Formats: sequence, structure tokens, C-alpha cells
Amino acid sequence: MNTLFHGKHFITEDDWTLGDLDTVFDTAFDLKRRFAMGEPHRLLPDKTLFMIFFEQSTRTRNSMEAGMTQLGGHAHDLTADKMQISHGESPKDTAIILSRMGHGIAVRNCFYGVGNEYLREMTRHARCPILSLQDDIYHPFQGLADMMTIFEHFGRNPKGLKVTISWAYAESHAKPLSVPQTQILLFPRYGLDVTVAHPAEFPLSADIVKKAEANARAGGGKLRFTTDMDEAVEGANIVIPKNWGGFGKWSVADYLKNETECKREMAASLATHKDWIFDRRRVGLADPNVKMMHALPADRGREVTDEVIDDERISIVFDEAENRLHTAKAIMGLTMGGRG
Repeated sequence: MNTLFHGKHFITEDDWTLGDLDTVFDTAFDLKRRFAMGEPHRLLPDKTLFMIFFEQSTRTRNSMEAGMTQLGGHAHDLTADKMQISHGESPKDTAIILSRMGHGIAVRNCFYGVGNEYLREMTRHARCPILSLQDDIYHPFQGLADMMTIFEHFGRNPKGLKVTISWAYAESHAKPLSVPQTQILLFPRYGLDVTVAHPAEFPLSADIVKKAEANARAGGGKLRFTTDMDEAVEGANIVIPKNWGGFGKWSVADYLKNETECKREMAASLATHKDWIFDRRRVGLADPNVKMMHALPADRGREVTDEVIDDERISIVFDEAENRLHTAKAIMGLTMGGRG
């Protein structure tokens, strides 16, 4: 077991070995037990986490802030528009200054073609761990909560479990690629049989798919793609109906050059796929004991019907959301505490 996590950045699970991740999950399960028993677990007394949010957040913001409080530390809830970032201060300078004042920096920056590079630039200059709260490529904390929830409901050896990650219709906003991309990278490493369904206009990033295929070969999992949601759902043990934008159609350079046109085309394509919804009929195509997961917030009545997401025999979305807390505490405890 690796015990040397102090100062380790967390941008994607792909930077961590399976042994590292197993330690994270062991820690998360222990912290969840302590939380349930009301046992104090002040692993980070007097430690400070700086959180920088470029976008809105519910689960991520609160799991990190509540987690730091429960670990005995404090989280500064920052927004970019209230910082000198809004006047052009660089990620390098921000990382250097904040890491001299505290013990961790956590950032959400989902701007396409910008977010991940912003975080990577911070890792090159910070003296403390940089933790990704989601970027345009990855959402690592969500991936941990997803995997922990699968372990809880299907056991710690879920090899061969059939998981369907399906694009679904939504109107709230063009959601990032980061959640499904994190899932296809992580799940096959634990031997899961992953099927991704999406309309042709909404692919995932080609380089991430290539990396996920390599992860599947190494981990003994499977990864396949289809443009037929019914086919993907058939016999599935887990279904994750989640919208994402058509960012994968364009190179970053083309998107940044023609952002308005790309968004207009994305919206037009979106409107033609309102039938991509996880409803009672599609539940009937899946395994009789199928479970539904979703990173939330779900676009109810569009991605999934109320009767499915509110059915406690099927939906485990609130277990999944709670596990954002316990996995966040595990990462913070290991990277901001641990052995220096």
C-alpha cells in the first residue's frame, strides 16, 4: 500500500495507480463509517483549502467545504470574479501565492479548451496539491463517488458488470464532456463492461476514447459504442443517462475560433433527439435489478422521468451524491495530511 500521498495533485484518476485508488476507496469507506457513527475524524486540524469556482456548483462546493470542516480545517469559498483573476492574474501567480498561504487549492474551470490547461499550469507552480473540482476534460471527484457507489451496491469486485453510459436529452445547458469521459477512463480499469450510447453529433473526445480503450485492455474491462440507446440499455446492470454537449465534434482551435456557430449547431442537433430519455419502457429493457446513476443535477422529464429517478428500487443517485463527501474527504486527508 502506498502511503506517500502528501502533496500529490488530483487532476484525473489516470494519474493515480489502481493501488493508489484502492487506498482512496478504503479511506473513504472508513470515513463514511465514522461519519455514520458520529465519530470525530479531524485529520486536517488548522489546515486551509482554497476553492476557486469559475462556474456554479452544489455537490462539489458543499462536499468540499463540509468535508474540510469535518476534517478539522477550513475551506475558503472563492469565485473568480471576486479575485484578481478577473483582472488577468495568471494561474501561475495565483498558485504560487495561495500555496504559500494554505495547504491545498481546488479549482473548477470547465471552459472548453481552457480548463484542464489552467489546472495543469497551476500544478507546475504550486507548493501544495492542486485538486480538480471539474474541468473541460475530467471530473475526478465525481468518478470516485461513482465507483464507490458501484462498490457499495455490487461489491468490491465488480468485474463483468454491465454499465451503460448514455447521452440523454436536456435543455438546462450544454453540459461538459468531463463526467462521461472520466467514467469511461475509470470503470474499465476495474473490469467493468462499459457501453456508451450517443447520437452521432455528440461524440466524446477521440483522444480520451483511445486512452479509455487502452485502460480497458489493461484492466480487463470492455468498452464499446453505439448510436442506439435501446440497444445500449438492454440487459444493463447500471444505466447512467447523462447529457453532454457536442464539443467532441470540433477541435479546440476550431471551437474557440467559431464558438457562437458551434453552439448554434449544437443546439440545433440537440432538438432532434428528445426521445433519448431513460423512462419506464427503457427500464424494462435493462436487467430486472437495474440501478440508475446520475451525477446530478438531472434534467427531470428530459434526461430521465420522475417516476424512474424517484423509484428507490432503481435510483441510487442520492447514495452517489452523498459519496461525493466521503471520497472528497479521503482525497483531502491523503493529499493535504498524510506523510510529508
